[in-house]
Amino acid sequence: MPELLPRTAFRSAEPTEEFLRALYERHGSVLQHFAARMLGGDWHRAEDVLQEAAIRAWQHAAELDPTAEELRPWLFHVVRNLVIDGYRGRGARPQEAGEPDIAHHPVPDGVDHALTAQVVVDAMRDLAPFQREVLLHVYYMGRSVSQTARVLGVPPGTVKSRTHYAIRALRTGLNNRGVHTT
Repeated sequence: MPELLPRTAFRSAEPTEEFLRALYERHGSVLQHFAARMLGGDWHRAEDVLQEAAIRAWQHAAELDPTAEELRPWLFHVVRNLVIDGYRGRGARPQEAGEPDIAHHPVPDGVDHALTAQVVVDAMRDLAPFQREVLLHVYYMGRSVSQTARVLGVPPGTVKSRTHYAIRALRTGLNNRGVHTT
């Protein structure tokens, strides 16, 4: 805190207004630029910091002369501490969530599932019958490659090959319909 300075010029009927006006005129611009630099160019937060520094100075208005150059180092110190306290405070608090966006929180109602199933059925119609058959056995009925080979009367290697090419064709059909697969 700076030394006690004479304040005879600021003993008016409205000392608060006079004190703050003189403080802002003499130091406001420099302090706000200093705060903005510390805050990465955030002028809105710099203005908030400047206002808080002015309040802190006003709390000691009886001892301070707002026009004195000796006050400036103390004000810089106050601004610096307020910025540091702000960073610490944001680090200690959890991130603010804000208003939830309804679009990002869909409620499962089965419509998406039904539409996707309809698109898959439509895309499966484009497959060759032997591709459709192998996919139904392996994926829909959950049979293994060897079980599917026995049921269809083909070697296991044929089941694997048909499954591979059927999946590729189905993926292409789904992508053509706007359903992007990975």
